[in-house]
Amino acid sequence: MISKPSFSFLNELKYNNYKEWFDENRSTYLAARKEFENLVNLAIGEISMFDKKSAQTTAKASIFRINRDIRFSNDKSPYKTNMGAYIAQGGKKSIFAGYYIHFEPGACFLSGGIYMPSGAVLKALRHEIFENMDEFKAIIEKPSFIKHFGRALWGEKLKTAPKGFPKEFIDLEYLKFKHYTVVKNEPDRLYQSNALIKEIQEVFTEMYPFNKFLNRTIEESAT
Repeated sequence: MISKPSFSFLNELKYNNYKEWFDENRSTYLAARKEFENLVNLAIGEISMFDKKSAQTTAKASIFRINRDIRFSNDKSPYKTNMGAYIAQGGKKSIFAGYYIHFEPGACFLSGGIYMPSGAVLKALRHEIFENMDEFKAIIEKPSFIKHFGRALWGEKLKTAPKGFPKEFIDLEYLKFKHYTVVKNEPDRLYQSNALIKEIQEVFTEMYPFNKFLNRTIEESAT
């Protein structure tokens, strides 16, 4: 679980997003990061029970830096106001589908799949879905999957059929996605309770067949 002081730190950072304040409160940040690191380690342990490949990582390799890359941004705020971890084979920069934990006051969520795949990988994923649509739909239309992630994948879509696919294809909408990602928003109170790790286990277990489908394609396209 995440403590109230950690929530307070990120809330205050939104209004004090500059180096001097951060340096003055570095000890609070380090305590909050440690809590998040402990959570990610517990999540990796849960994931290892059903997806050993993705669990071959560490919290340190999975957690994103709090420093923002401001080189090409109009927003020069130096720090993110959230903490995030991507648990996947190869760590946070992995090309594989994985599991994501997002900690942000008022915007906590659990998600997974693959975000911003390369053009070659995206093309391969669309072909795999096109050729195995019944299998893909059986995963994402399963009632327990819908219970957690709703009836729609998350992310941007093309307005028309992707190049190389028939416009009259009955399930064309599934091929238009630029990402293959699912998201479950969570209340702050869950992140502050002992029930959080049980929720992570349940949500990520349900996500596993979706990731497995995506990863078999990525593995094949990488060879």
